[in-house]
Amino acid sequence: MIMEFDDIKKIWDTQNNQPMYVINEAAFEKTIATKKNKGVHITNISELLSIIVNLGGGTIILLMNILSNTPDLYLYALTAWMMITGIYCLYERMKRIRGNAQFDRTMLGDLDYAISIANYQVRFSGLMRWNILPIGALIILGMWNKENILGIVIGLVLFLGLTFYASGFEHRYYIRRKKDIEELRKILLN
Repeated sequence: MIMEFDDIKKIWDTQNNQPMYVINEAAFEKTIATKKNKGVHITNISELLSIIVNLGGGTIILLMNILSNTPDLYLYALTAWMMITGIYCLYERMKRIRGNAQFDRTMLGDLDYAISIANYQVRFSGLMRWNILPIGALIILGMWNKENILGIVIGLVLFLGLTFYASGFEHRYYIRRKKDIEELRKILLN
């Protein structure tokens, strides 16, 4: 049995009391708010972890190196790198939070804010992913002169390689989230 468009539309209208071509605004707004809040939550956790790990780890490495019988130049360089990374993450977090006020609280404004957070997440996760390489290199160089350390260095290289590979999954997840949010924006504007 073939139905005409008007018959299908009439059935749809009687089921939902809404025309077929209207977007459920409340559901759409809830979707936007959910994506925005999830992005903010993930970003806050990522930033705070990066700040704590880099500043805390840098401090611990510095103290261990100072108290060591044979301080290592590479470990001082690692300390400096981690401290700079932690301070950079803190600076970027404060800059991001200050920029939150530039978005109006309409559906489009919330969507633009969610896109801004998604762009930030993609950039931040990419930077932290590539940050694994200099940290790993400095750790390996710091350990290289030690005796009976070859097994640990090989294990560390494998661990860092696995970490870099796994961080690619996280980075691609953020890219997909960003594309999903940009699609929502296209739908809203159309």
